[in-house]
Parts: sequence; structure tokens; C-alpha cells
Amino acid sequence: MPYPKGHKVKVRNHILDSAAQAFRKNGIRESSVPSIMKGAGLTHGGFYSHFESKEQLIAETCSNIVNHTIDILQTVALEENTESKFDAVINYYLSPYHRDHIEGGCIIPTLSGEISQSSEEIREIFSQELDRFIEFISDIAGCDKSTGGVVLSIMIGSLILARGVQDPVSSDNILAAGRTHAMNVLHSNSAR
Repeated sequence: MPYPKGHKVKVRNHILDSAAQAFRKNGIRESSVPSIMKGAGLTHGGFYSHFESKEQLIAETCSNIVNHTIDILQTVALEENTESKFDAVINYYLSPYHRDHIEGGCIIPTLSGEISQSSEEIREIFSQELDRFIEFISDIAGCDKSTGGVVLSIMIGSLILARGVQDPVSSDNILAAGRTHAMNVLHSNSAR
């Protein structure tokens, strides 16, 4: 009996979802194809009927996660009525919720340290996705790309450090300082 129409796409999406969770939680190196397939409820043998390589899976997963993160941040900005839309984006990105929910959060902080040791193909995809994220930040903040890159660097660095420290008070303080400094960079740039 043949599979129903759309079955292959549905299975592929399950694999991408499993990879997204694995990469966010464990990084690329610690996420094996067999464990990703198991997370999707599939056997390892079926992987190559959906992807040519782990690199292809990483590339598509990174792109999907950046899309997802941008979609969430756009929704946060659109729902904001009382403060600047970009302040709302910063407040969400550097929130305890985002810090504590790695499995559904931005992948850039998780993979940044690992990417420099990855293949050229993966570094190229990561660079493209990072550039796309900087463009999103710059557009929503109404600033040039250089300033958008600085603000995003503050956001990502603050999130990495907040996730890394053990003391909850220190972690909250890092998030608060990141929010303050990211907003200060943006607001001082717009005052010029």
C-alpha cells in the first residue's frame, strides 16, 4: 500500500524538528544522525532518503530555526503597543523565558562557539543566516546594519553568558545589563 500524499514531506519535517531540538540542546557535534532520527520516531536507515548529508540537515535546520526566531520576534513587535517595538524585541530575547527554554529558542547562541570548527559549507550557511538576522534587527530597529550587528552581538553575548552562569541572580543581572546596553546603543544611535 503506498504512503498517503504528503507523507514524505511530513516525515522530513519530523526529522527537521528533531534536529532543531537536538542542535539547540546539545549542539552539532553532540547530535548524531541516529539520535536525531530516533527523536523523530524513525530508524537511522531512512535518513538518506530525505537528506544527502548531515551538513544538508544542519543547513536546513539552521535556516528553519532562524525563520522561527524571526517570526516570534516579529509577533512580539507587532503585539507591542506601549513601548518601542524594538525594545519589546530586546525584552523578549533577553528574558528569563528565552534563557530557560533553549529547546525553542534562538540557535545562534547555541551554535556560535561550534561553527568556527565546522565545515566551510556550514560556516557559509551560518553566516548567511546571521546576516539575515542582523538585517531583521536593523529593519525593526530602524538603524544601519553596523548598529544592528552591534545590538545583536550584545543580545547574543548576554544570552550566552546568562545561560552559562549557575547563580540565578547573576544570570538575571546579565540579562538586565544586556537589555539596558542594547537599548542604549540603539537609542544613542537614533539620537544622532
